[in-house]
Amino acid sequence: MKTIAIIGGGLSGLVSAIRLSRLDFPVLLFEKKEYPYHKVCGEYLSNEVLNFMKREELLPKHYDFPQINKFQVSALNGQSLTMALDLGGFGISRFVLDEFLAKEARMTGTKILENTSIINVEFGNNQFKLETSTNEVYQADLVIGAYGKNGVLDKKLERNHLNYEAPFIGVKHHIKTDFPRDTVALHNFEGGYCGIVAIENDQFNLCYLGRREDLKNAGSVEEMEAQVLKVNPFLKSIFDNAEFVYEKPVVINAFSFRPKALIENHILMSGDTAGLITPLCGNGMAMAIHSAKILSDTIAEYACSEQWDRQRLEMAYKQRWDATFKRRLWVGRKTQSFFGSKWSSNAALSVMKSSPWLANKIMKNTHGKPF
Repeated sequence: MKTIAIIGGGLSGLVSAIRLSRLDFPVLLFEKKEYPYHKVCGEYLSNEVLNFMKREELLPKHYDFPQINKFQVSALNGQSLTMALDLGGFGISRFVLDEFLAKEARMTGTKILENTSIINVEFGNNQFKLETSTNEVYQADLVIGAYGKNGVLDKKLERNHLNYEAPFIGVKHHIKTDFPRDTVALHNFEGGYCGIVAIENDQFNLCYLGRREDLKNAGSVEEMEAQVLKVNPFLKSIFDNAEFVYEKPVVINAFSFRPKALIENHILMSGDTAGLITPLCGNGMAMAIHSAKILSDTIAEYACSEQWDRQRLEMAYKQRWDATFKRRLWVGRKTQSFFGSKWSSNAALSVMKSSPWLANKIMKNTHGKPF
């Protein structure tokens, strides 16, 4: 069986590791941090993945996760729209989910190296050589890139999206507040938008996408929230009345939603590493999980025999990825252009309120189907 190295232990990396280990592939997963830990994420998981997660036993069973069936959106001027979610979903923190998946991966046979960063990957003679930050070297037949939005390897690989501005930041809080636990909300502010959704243990995820320049001008996350986010009355009420569970938020800096190449130097990219899904494009967590399924299925189909063909595997993966995500990512980027500014968000919301058919059409086109 072919040896597989996975760079990154987020959702796509862990799900790939579990499924491939269950098929008896030798899997080595490199994670730069140590489980469990918090990461910037909306922590809403749409039901497009629910049947798959249950079939594969990829969800912890001892939690009562909030069931989400309503969607609320607001503009800077305070007008809002609430509508039923077509599929719905549930809230779950990455702290809980990633830790559970990491334990499951180990149980299936995956070797996980925590606190280990891969700084270089070389391909030659149909083999990969991976070098860690501590100068250790590993060999693999296949490499999966699942290291998230940004990574050291992106620069090493000279990936095309790095030639463009990376104007966004992401910030996540966990809070306790009085908000409907069956609703996921998206509140616009100048330059971005902020989501809130219930997660486990009577807490809420409060996560937003903003502009680096606004953080630079404000001088701190707290001041930016006061100057920029609180212009929206919904966000002002949330921030002023919530109990913040942790002293400091989790922050990720300098990223964009530019399209990315799916395969770089024969490294098979997955999840955010393959194509960062916009918050207005459905659900990044679901996309990461679905992309892991597509990739692990493709590897199982094309890399089991001794006479395997790398080119055929790569072509099949690209075809399946494009068929599943290409339109969804495009629609999400186009939809995003109508949000995150005072005038466009107000106008977009007015149109959505006057045309429920259009609002539902946008939602259906930006969400995946159960698989």
